[in-house]
Parts: sequence; structure tokens; C-alpha cells
Amino acid sequence: MDITSDELLKLDNEVGFALYACSKGLIRKYNPILDRLGLTYTSYLVMLALWEKDGVSVGELGKKLYLDSGTLTPLLKKMERQGLLLRQRDSEDERVVLIALTQKGRDLKAKTENTVSTLSNTLRLLRESTLFTDLKRLLGELYEL
Repeated sequence: MDITSDELLKLDNEVGFALYACSKGLIRKYNPILDRLGLTYTSYLVMLALWEKDGVSVGELGKKLYLDSGTLTPLLKKMERQGLLLRQRDSEDERVVLIALTQKGRDLKAKTENTVSTLSNTLRLLRESTLFTDLKRLLGELYEL
């Protein structure tokens, strides 16, 4: 879609706004469900990443979630206080902090699967659309700039 200079600064033509508003709307659907689990949307993403691969460094986790350590570290400290994970220095390189799930964090997976499944229709429609594929491709392009 070609946009004239008159149209360039109109909110309806701002791609970033459309993505931002959709993201907020989807997260708003997740929040009541995640609240019951004691998770925020961002901590839910951390748990998804750790259920996929446990025992990763903060740097590796940040790269996977597109979060910097200034955002991720306070979140991980809070999740550690909740008993969901442990943070410990790597014995071979003390500059590296490793993140590992606790038993409570591992046990939360089954409960989360059951709870989040209430969004299955919405999530299924999104996953099956070409939009999901396009967004994943766009994500890769945006972060490779």
C-alpha cells in the first residue's frame, strides 16, 4: 500500500500502532488467566522459554525473548522470590548467571496448559492464519536490522 505524504502521519496508516494495539488486546485476554497462575504476561513468556529449554544463561534467555538484562533481571529476581526458578553464577564463568526451574516452576506447566487452553479458539485461529507466519518473519527481520 503506497502512502502519500498527506496520509503518512495518520494513525490508521501506522503499522506499529496496529501491532501495538493488537498485542495489548491479546495480552489483555491472557491477563485474567495468568493472574490465577501468579504470572504476568512477561513472566509467562519466561516460563515458556524455560519449559522449552531449562538451565540457560540470562543472556541466552534475553536473546530468545528479545529482552535486555535491565528488563529481564528484575523479572527473574521476582520469579525467584515466587519460587519458580533459581539464579546462580556459572562455576566456569562467574560473569554468567544461569537460570533453572525449580520443581514448583516445572509443576506449573501442567496447570498452565489447562488454564491457557481456555484461549484455544483465539490462539488456534491466529496460529492457522498466514498472519502468524508473517509476524514471525517480521520479528526476525526487525531484530536483524
